[in-house]
Amino acid sequence: MRNSFSPASASTGASARSTGRPRALAGKAMLSLVAVFTGASPYVADWNDTHVLNPLWPAHAKFHNGQTMAMGTLLALATLYFVWRRRGDAGSNLRAAAVFAGLYWVSQAMAILYPGAAYFDPQFDTPDMYLAGLPVQAGIEIVALALIAGAALLLRPAPAAEAPASSD
Repeated sequence: MRNSFSPASASTGASARSTGRPRALAGKAMLSLVAVFTGASPYVADWNDTHVLNPLWPAHAKFHNGQTMAMGTLLALATLYFVWRRRGDAGSNLRAAAVFAGLYWVSQAMAILYPGAAYFDPQFDTPDMYLAGLPVQAGIEIVALALIAGAALLLRPAPAAEAPASSD
């Protein structure tokens, strides 16, 4: 059976033409958007003088930045795989896609908790790096995690219909 993350097809085996298709496509699009952003944004944000090309950064810090950027790409690919996977259980695929989509953003949100961590190096800590009083990274994390949560709500399988009572 084809897996389309559609609430109707998850519980009844209905085709992708079911009434849940618009919701399913919207949810898949939201997760796909987060995945593409997760895979590309670390390179856009970090392949410059603030990170990878920063002469003040030691080689080992650049190594870990490379690790983080590559992890974003791998998590993006895993997210896309499970979003568009046609095999397996729709609910399991949704959970896997949502977890892979969220790992990068949750780990970024937690990074500020480590000793000595800062959102910006002092020379780059300028007012334009804040949105509504929040560091730009925090704003992006909120948006990404909200999109993932919204997609999960749109894509969640409908509860199985109860079997009719037997007339034995």
